[in-house]
Amino acid sequence: MTAPIPFRVGDRIELRRPHPCGGRTWTVDRLGADLGIRCERCGHRVLVERRRVEQRLARVLEQPPEPASPGEQPA
Repeated sequence: MTAPIPFRVGDRIELRRPHPCGGRTWTVDRLGADLGIRCERCGHRVLVERRRVEQRLARVLEQPPEPASPGEQPA
């Protein structure tokens, strides 16, 4: 069994199969057992099981920067 992929809100991902509109890039906008993802081409939003997204994931295109810890000094 593999470890789950650490998705974050704002991640841009590419899935193996295209959406019916032709878009393959999605933005993660909800986390949990199901992931809320939004098609970047047409804006359609769907809830998909995390496991199914991990199976269909081609690559992570971009991740937002990690939030700073409360005691950490800004660089």
